Amino acid sequence: MDRTQIERIVREVVSANASLPASPLDRAGTSARTTGRAAVLTSKEHLELREFPLRPIRRDEILVRVEACGICGTDIHCYNNDPFDLCPVVLGHEGTGEVLEVGESVRMDSVGKPVRPGDRIVTSILETSDACMIAKYNPLKANLCDDLRIYGLLPDSPDNHFNGYFGEYLIIRPGSSFFVVNDLSEDLRVLIEPAAVVCHALDRAKSCGATLNFRTRVIVQGCGPIGLMMIAVLRTYGINTIIAIDGNPARLEWAQRLGADHTINYKDHSGPEDVAAAVGRVTKGLGAHFAFQATGVPQATANLIQSVRRGGGICELGHFVDGGSAPFNPHLDFCKKEITLIGSWAYNSWEYPNAYHFLDRAEKIGLPVTGLITHRFPLEKIQDAFDTALRQEGIKIVVKT
Repeated sequence: MDRTQIERIVREVVSANASLPASPLDRAGTSARTTGRAAVLTSKEHLELREFPLRPIRRDEILVRVEACGICGTDIHCYNNDPFDLCPVVLGHEGTGEVLEVGESVRMDSVGKPVRPGDRIVTSILETSDACMIAKYNPLKANLCDDLRIYGLLPDSPDNHFNGYFGEYLIIRPGSSFFVVNDLSEDLRVLIEPAAVVCHALDRAKSCGATLNFRTRVIVQGCGPIGLMMIAVLRTYGINTIIAIDGNPARLEWAQRLGADHTINYKDHSGPEDVAAAVGRVTKGLGAHFAFQATGVPQATANLIQSVRRGGGICELGHFVDGGSAPFNPHLDFCKKEITLIGSWAYNSWEYPNAYHFLDRAEKIGLPVTGLITHRFPLEKIQDAFDTALRQEGIKIVVKT
């Protein structure tokens, strides 16, 4: 047998092996850990780093080694007040990680990509129950189900304490939406969840008939992480005139970097009428066509109406917990101006691919979205991370494991 024949046989064997399905070892990975740490919110304002048993995954589950997770405003509300009555709970839903093990019945992610050990993933919402009439009759509104579930906002369970990203591991349950995003950097993967929030808000605004195009003048009030991300998605979408309103000069500077054309520090003005006058000076005296309200302060929504022109609209996306009420005048604020007020609640799983493409496009046009991540802390320093977020230092605070 000559060398040419040997090489041909080797090529045939290699080709045949490449077409075989992955072996159980290939799909299962090689994780040998039997315990893992997680930061548990045991009660209001009390985090504990605990060690838990790491049970073997089941055939329809995925084991993920957590790499990083951002601290969301919802995490802060949970830390301060436990509004959803979840304690004890492992928080963290703006997370990403590496797949370690894949259950034998799991083959692909929520858009049909194969999933294997070593892949980087992000997760979205879990399937709602069959009893939910909203999801049954309108699947595109599954985000409005009373039993909406998201990792990091799931109650603890006796056999699985790894339900949030503020831990070393996450066990992805059956019925979860998740996405393989190997081509995104870790920072972009951490930002994909808040990006889905603002992409959903943009779609909500369009659904109410709002005219959003190159000539539309749009306000974003509140330049925290969500407001700044909202500015970036509007700029990426093609809005040319964006007006940012906030009381923090550093955040207004970031608003300009992400696409705001005008900034207004409300602390430099005597009240809502004075702020509206400042808006009028950059909108031909008419006010904004549309506004996105992202402060989480009820009175701010009432004030914002004065800065929106007749026939305009407002999307409220800043209230994920009950912050109280705000006074409105139905005649002056709504009827006479024909204002459209629309709410935006979280997102649906199918909006994650949209958020992925937004982040990809934002980077390509030079928007420094990853610069929103200003602080990084190891899991051991998660209390310091929360304290930094509570002091409103920086913008997006990330916990790394």
